[in-house]
This record gives sequence, structure tokens and C-alpha cells, in this order.
Amino acid sequence: MATSLQASPAEIQVQHTQCFIDGQWQEAASGKTFATINPATEELIAEVAEGDTEDVDRAARAARRAFDSGDWPKMDARDRGRLMYLLADRIEREIDELAALETLDNGKPIRESRHVDLPLVVDVLRYYAGYADKIHGSTIPIRGNYFCYTRREPVGVAGQIIPWNFPMLMTAWKWGPALAAGCTIVMKPAEQTPLTCLRMAQLAKEVGFPDGVINVVPGFGPTAGAAVVKHPMIDKVAFTGEHRTAQIITRDSAETLKRLTFELGGKSPNVVYADADLDAAAQGAYLGLYLNQGQCCCAGSRLFVEASAHEAFMEKLTGLAKNRKLGDPFAEDTEQGPQVDRNQFDKIMSYIEKGQQEGARCVTGGQRHGERGYFVQPTIFDAVEDDMAIAQDEIFGPVLSVLKFEDTERMIERANRTFYGLAAAIWTRDVHKAHDFAARVRAGTVWVNCYDVFDAAAPFGGFKMSGYGRELGEEGLKAYTESKTVTVAL
Repeated sequence: MATSLQASPAEIQVQHTQCFIDGQWQEAASGKTFATINPATEELIAEVAEGDTEDVDRAARAARRAFDSGDWPKMDARDRGRLMYLLADRIEREIDELAALETLDNGKPIRESRHVDLPLVVDVLRYYAGYADKIHGSTIPIRGNYFCYTRREPVGVAGQIIPWNFPMLMTAWKWGPALAAGCTIVMKPAEQTPLTCLRMAQLAKEVGFPDGVINVVPGFGPTAGAAVVKHPMIDKVAFTGEHRTAQIITRDSAETLKRLTFELGGKSPNVVYADADLDAAAQGAYLGLYLNQGQCCCAGSRLFVEASAHEAFMEKLTGLAKNRKLGDPFAEDTEQGPQVDRNQFDKIMSYIEKGQQEGARCVTGGQRHGERGYFVQPTIFDAVEDDMAIAQDEIFGPVLSVLKFEDTERMIERANRTFYGLAAAIWTRDVHKAHDFAARVRAGTVWVNCYDVFDAAAPFGGFKMSGYGRELGEEGLKAYTESKTVTVAL
């Protein structure tokens, strides 16, 4: 069904709540289910199958068969790409329904689901569909009378564990390169937001993906997620989430020496110089923190403002935050919806309390919005010091820390004083300052006079404890391949 931007939650049909294994919908082996909740109303949406070790085992065996002896490994690369194009086309045709389902389960405003997330989902799948028949090796002039060449082959069965902040987009980021490379998939979506991933699995089946190529097992991290990490038939794990979970995955995957890629958290510095276009910088800082209710791994949550511009800049930024429209995520004019669940809401409110206790000055927000749903006012703390909890920890919510600076050398040192290294940004008209900062800040992505600019062709990932490996672009594709050397005596 097509759904308008003004759809109500009661009008949205939840079609799939079971495990999707070997092309079939199946209840969890245990018979257990868990609730997925509408974060705007705190009401039940649906009961979803709670997958566990046995379900992951069935999914891994199905993916293994599909990879080793099914139709998938025999398929021409161009035909794999064709199926991916068909899936992208199908998602585009059902974009309104999918956007509404995403907003229902996650709480993000419908205009973001419909006009930001879903177009990017389609774009990523089409980008990698075009790459499917362009994965190739090279010839190597080694010594002696030999012909030597390399092949890039799929890594095998890919276990994929995704977060709740961008459910469909993270599904596409993981499926795109894996399918283009010729891998098969066992995915565990976040327990907070499983519904759109399950719907995408059904659409993949309907456009012709062979059984067993895509398998989805909803459930919890310590059970279903851990089973994915430990299963001997799964060759690789790609995980997006918290660094503490990645540490557990690293330890648990050691016995089978799985290939690993991690896209983890951040405490990204966003730097505004006095010579910048302050109106553009204020808009960029506003977007860079409050997009998706502040639930972005690359959020510009540490805002460094040159002291001479601080007063003028804060007036602009605070005005934007105070005028931000919170409320019903299905209303077309809503700019900010609820946080994803009660746990996230409570965590954010605890950090707001810590900021006040440590002496930072809350200049706007700091309270719950409304009486129902997990809404948090857009919050700005000024007079923040580097060692405060709100300047050190990833809050993952609409809480911005503002720090003054005067000296560039000292600012860069402070910007790098974190074990994260996912993203950074600088706002200046001075090209030397911009490129010097880009070279010296320890982050996987640096934006200059912009923020949150993403493209399927541009690699994304982190330094330090923000992960390793990259998503998107050619680098994201290589993470799903192995390099094989072939040497032939002539």
C-alpha cells in the first residue's frame, strides 16, 4: 500500500514479524517473541520473533548452501547487479510505505524518512549494483617464466549486525557491497527497529533473489548477535554500533578468525572560526548535532567556537534550537521526533543532569518535551570544559557541548583528545586553515564548510576506537572480498 506523509500509525500495515531464513518466514525456534514499541506514543506496534542460537544456525546453514552450491555462485556478476537494480526499483516504488514504517518503528520525522533516508537507500543499492561486474584483479610481472594474476573473490557468508538509528539505510550499506561481491548474508537488525529490514527481505525475495542469499534473524545482541559472531559457517562480521560491543565481537570471533569491519561511535569536533560565514556555520552545527534526534555516530557534538565570534555565533545557534519543531513524527512540519526508546531517553537525561552538576551552562533545552513519548528538548551547553562527561562521552542525543578556543595549535590538540576518530568539520574562509585541519585531525571523514554530506561513492569509517575498515565506495566493497594469487608456469 502507498502511504502519504500524513499517514497515522493506525493506517500502517506491519506485514512481517518472523525470521526470514532460506527464503521462508519462520517463527523463532523457541517460540519466543519480543515487543517493538512506537517511541512517539510508547504503545506496542507488534510482537516480533525472538531469534536465538538455533535460528542463527539455520540461517547460517542456508547462507552457506546458497554460497557454496546454490544458484548465487553460478550467477553472472551482471545478473547479480540486475537483481540489485530490481530491488532498488521496488523500494523506490514502495517508498511511501517504507518511509512510514521506518518512522513508526524508529520515531524519526516522516520527512526525513521519506526525503533523506529512503532516497539514500535506493542510491546505495544502485551504486553497488553497478559495481557487481567491475570487481577484478590484475596481472603481475613476477620473475621467471610465469603468468601471475590476482582474483578478487567474495569472502563468503557475511554476518551483519546493524543499529537502530538508520535501520533501512544501514541495511543498504551492508547489503550493497556484500551482494555486489557475491556474498550471502545473515543479518541481525536492532531489536528496537526490526520492521523495515524484514520488509526489505521480502521485497528481495519478490524481485528474484535466490533462497538463502539474504537471511534476517531479529533478536537481541547477547543471544542472536553473539551466535552470528561465533558461528563457524560465517566468514565475516560487519558491525555498526558501540565500541564496547565491538570489543566483545573481537574477542568472541577470535576462535574462527573472522574478517571484521566496524563502524563505531564518535565525539566529533566541529570547529567554527571567526572568519567563517557564521550563518552557514550555525546551520551546519545545528544539522550536525540535531539530525535524527542527535542519534548519529558522526554528530558534531563538540562544537569549538573561536572566542571572538562566540557571542554572535551563539545567538544564531540558540535561536535555531529554540525554534526547532518537536512533536508527532508523522506531521509534515515536525523537525524532531522522539528518541528511539526508554533506555536512550533515560541515558540522555542523565547526561543533561551531569552537565549541570559539572558546571556547564545550559542555555536552552534540558527538559523532556511533552508527557508521552521519548522526546527530549534540543539542548545546548555553553562554558563546557574538555574533561566534563558531556564533552568526553558519546551521548547519542540532542545535547550539544560548546567549547571556546583562541589558539589553533591548542584547538587541534583538544580536538584530537578523544579515543574516537570518526568525523570532524571546520568552518572558515581560509583555505590554509581548512586543509591544515583536515590533514592533522585524526578522523575518518573531515567536512569543510559543510556537515553530514554523504555519498555512496565516498568511503566512511573511523580512526582509533571509531572502528576499522570502511563502508561505502570501493573500499567498502573490498571488505567483502578476498584476494587470490594465481601463478601459472609457461
